[in-house]
Amino acid sequence: MKKYQYSESEKELNKVLHYHDNVLNSIPSLDSNKTKMAQNISSSEELLKELGFNQQVSEMGNNLSQTEKKIKTMNLRSWEDILEDAHKSIPDEVDLQSLFTEEELESNERYINQIRSDFNSLHKLDETDYLICAAAGILAAAVDIFLVGIPKKTKEGVTAGPLSDYIRNKFDESIPQNKIKELERKFKVPYDPSTNYKLDEYVDGLSSWFHRYHSLGHDPILGFIFGVFDVMTGRFTAIDKKGKVISQIVSDAPEGMDIFQAIGKVFGHMKSDVNTSMGLPAPLMTLFNMFQFGKIGEEGLTIAEVARGMYAQGYDFKHFCSMSIPTMIIEVVVRLSYCVKRLKEGYSLKDSIPVNGFGRKLPKLQTMLFISHSISTAANGGKIYFTKDPLAINYTEWLAFAKYSISQLKWTRHDKPVLRDQYVASKLQDEWNELQSVINDMWTATEEDYIVL
Repeated sequence: MKKYQYSESEKELNKVLHYHDNVLNSIPSLDSNKTKMAQNISSSEELLKELGFNQQVSEMGNNLSQTEKKIKTMNLRSWEDILEDAHKSIPDEVDLQSLFTEEELESNERYINQIRSDFNSLHKLDETDYLICAAAGILAAAVDIFLVGIPKKTKEGVTAGPLSDYIRNKFDESIPQNKIKELERKFKVPYDPSTNYKLDEYVDGLSSWFHRYHSLGHDPILGFIFGVFDVMTGRFTAIDKKGKVISQIVSDAPEGMDIFQAIGKVFGHMKSDVNTSMGLPAPLMTLFNMFQFGKIGEEGLTIAEVARGMYAQGYDFKHFCSMSIPTMIIEVVVRLSYCVKRLKEGYSLKDSIPVNGFGRKLPKLQTMLFISHSISTAANGGKIYFTKDPLAINYTEWLAFAKYSISQLKWTRHDKPVLRDQYVASKLQDEWNELQSVINDMWTATEEDYIVL
């Protein structure tokens, strides 16, 4: 165990404490004398009462209680004088542990461990918590397997599970073909070339099928960064099928367009593309073009090639929306159950809100979410294993699992030890404050009998 390094002021304090401990231990106990004196006084009073002096004994007691106390003076020594005596008596450095006996040290260690155990119990999951985690994870897994399904390209379009098909139909109803044509005319953007015909720099893999997959402006998240930049500068930024990032000017930059107009144009163009046969890619999926490694399947495909093929088979933004529902189920079920359980346990509504905030962390809730997403992700891993189909991957669930895994690792390795030390320190500080209050009361009582100089 690493030895604690004392500061200079702590070394001085340890030495003074040790010096005073030695002084106090050298003073003989007066307990036996006090006991003997009390017995003598008591026997004397009894003797006087037997001799008929009851009234005189009573009067003497009253007079003694009413006797005015004589005020004495007390000279307080300076810290420098006390430290000098300590140095003379104890020339070597003193370890604070040397002031305690082995039994006292063991008792202190047990007390600290008990406080730590109390802290751990605050964030420990009980049986109900585990049941909530299991129920949410299993429910999400069932929805993913039986309702989300695996997308397949057919003559009628992309089909998957009942839930995925329902969501695709809702997209079809909200943005019909005539609306798409209207949006395409209104929200033209420079990052939409479908071939290399008019481009100065060749983009490998660019075609009418894959131009949205390679264009960063069509990514539902990155589009609001790169797409806005392209709109304002007249550029086309893409990642080709070999992982090369290419940004080139394709038109003159529009005059007088501010960033908010550019954002509106990007959003409008995404709306025109989301319901086409080769719609928008899943968020951040364009970046998979840069993953030029791996040997997957019998063909030994790279991750980039597998992801590109998945997009071609209907693994797009609409399927991403259906994949998000199992993830949302976990979030809603766990967070709502956590809130209800806290309210039933007597906590206030403010303390039961299942959301982290500034300076407000909920490690128990975070652990519950981690467990639920782990169950759902494990089930999805089984789905991938048995189907041997990368289209079975639930992209959103793996993203959630990665997020909570990092948070849980951070909690376990860093946040929990820090908060536990703070909890122990606060408990010890509370006891120190109580001791300080007792000392202050004793000092106040002492000042009644002495003039402190």
